[in-house]
This record gives sequence, C-alpha cells and structure tokens, in this order.
Amino acid sequence: VQLQASGGGLVQAGGSLRLSCAASGRSFSRSPMGWFRQAPGKEREFVATIGWSSQSIYYTDSVKGRFTISRENAKNTVYLQMNSLKPEDTAVYYCAAADPVPSYNIIYFRARNYNYWGQGTQVTVSS
Repeated sequence: VQLQASGGGLVQAGGSLRLSCAASGRSFSRSPMGWFRQAPGKEREFVATIGWSSQSIYYTDSVKGRFTISRENAKNTVYLQMNSLKPEDTAVYYCAAADPVPSYNIIYFRARNYNYWGQGTQVTVSS
C-alpha cells in the first residue's frame, strides 16, 4: 500500500496550491482520509479530514474558509485545495488513510487513527 502526495511548492502569501494524494495497493473508498502538516520544530498537526462519502468533513480552525478537502473514490485520491495561503501554513503536508469503517460519516482528527501515510510534500509560503 502506498500513498503518493504531490502538488507542494513555493508560493507567495495569498496564493494557492492544490495537493493531491493518490493511493495504490488497495481501495480506500470506505475509509476516512485526512491531511496533516508538520512545521519545522513543531509536532505534526491535523489539518482536515473527510469521510468516505464526502458528506462528513472537518477542518482545523486555522484553515477554515481557506482550505477545501475533497476526494475521488474512483481514482483512490484525496485532494487539499489551499487558498489565501499564509506564511504560517509553511510545513510538510502529509496525507493519511484509515482502515475501512462501517459508516459514511466517520471521520478522524487524530493521527493515531490513520494506518497509512504518504511521504509528505513541502509547502512553503513566502511573505
């Protein structure tokens, strides 16, 4: 099983980036998926999560209204659209997937609930 994150880069404050995370090796169509990030010298933190039907979504307060998480189960892919980026968004972004769950509205905020992780993609926002 592999999660491949892409789309990171260097952008000016106020700009946008779209991260993608393509999974291979198994289907995650019945799994919650999420994005986390880790800035230098800080712990990994939750960013966003989405249930397998896309009806349940939740964001950390600092990105609400600016970031949008989405998924395409047919492509086994989760996305993170990031708009109005700020220098404090600078971090390595990780996608994550959990094992299958029985309900479409189950979402996870804690890293310990995710069993599969991507390698991370660097996002740098300059001021």
